Amino acid sequence: MTTGSGTVLVVEDEESIADVLAIALRYHRFEVMTAGTVREALSLAERTRPDAALLDVMLPDGDGRALGRELRERRPDLALVFLTARDSPAEIVGALGFGDDYITKPFDVDVVIARLTAVLRRTRPADVLPQRPPLRYGDLELDETTYSVRRADRTVELTPTEYALLRFLVRNGGRIVPKDQLLRHVWQYEHTPPDSTVVETYISYLRRKLDALGPPVITTRRGVGYGLA
Repeated sequence: MTTGSGTVLVVEDEESIADVLAIALRYHRFEVMTAGTVREALSLAERTRPDAALLDVMLPDGDGRALGRELRERRPDLALVFLTARDSPAEIVGALGFGDDYITKPFDVDVVIARLTAVLRRTRPADVLPQRPPLRYGDLELDETTYSVRRADRTVELTPTEYALLRFLVRNGGRIVPKDQLLRHVWQYEHTPPDSTVVETYISYLRRKLDALGPPVITTRRGVGYGLA
């Protein structure tokens, strides 16, 4: 199995395609964020600074190539791979003028993974760990190099699982994340145990530690999941 390294931003407005890509990437041990619009992609890329982006060319609020140009201007080291049904030579040459690869639809998901991995090998030195800036949300700051957390400039001591849960919530910003997604991405459960209360337990641990340093930051959508206020 290919071993992934890094975070991939998938920008695709067809949910079925985005889901297939996200599942395959996570299986190959990449961290994944998904966006369906240009606006959402720019916001996610600014907050979380992914290592690579898989970009659909045609998006509901703009052109994926223009999005790629803006992302590359902000982050010259960001790997860009375009996904599109357009396969004319002019389209391909234009995209490859500033992107790293171009894959036409329909595609084999294993080919996408292989080509993305090859792009990352070319664009990142193999013997250097990526330097990641802190993740921030409100007065929370997560250092992805030291795996430490601060709130309002005060250190929060978290266990590895608490850190992983908080990081996933931060990466999803103000969204409500369903419980089954938390179980899949934080605990690696492929099938949700019907009577599992592990998410509720760890949410309570996080609340106890974070709320001691400021206003409540984790919100609950009863029957759905959790997010950040």
